[in-house]
Amino acid sequence: MMTAPHQRPFIDAGIAALRPYAITQGRTEPTHDLDLVSQVRARSPVRHPPQGLVEEAVFLLCHPVPCSVVELSARLRQPVHVVKIVVSDLLDQGVLVPAMPNETADGGDPIVLRRVLEGLRGV
Repeated sequence: MMTAPHQRPFIDAGIAALRPYAITQGRTEPTHDLDLVSQVRARSPVRHPPQGLVEEAVFLLCHPVPCSVVELSARLRQPVHVVKIVVSDLLDQGVLVPAMPNETADGGDPIVLRRVLEGLRGV
């Protein structure tokens, strides 16, 4: 049984204590152009579950509802740039997918159009 993201107590001092260098394995650039409000969601079903404490935490936070990069950063208590690298890795592995706007969104809104374009580029 899945619980709501705000009810997941697994994010503790363990992830916050990890060094950014260790999480990113020394990498300094994400493979995707993500900004603070870029939203991702977990692919369901996923072929290969994510490996690693931080990767699994990101996957669980993005399932079943999308999360933005800045929200993931706050929940994991890690720098935004580190989260961008982890999210990029999970996008490359097909574990996460860009979240698309819902059907009630205004199709002429420039923000919605930009997010759709970002989603298409991420595929």
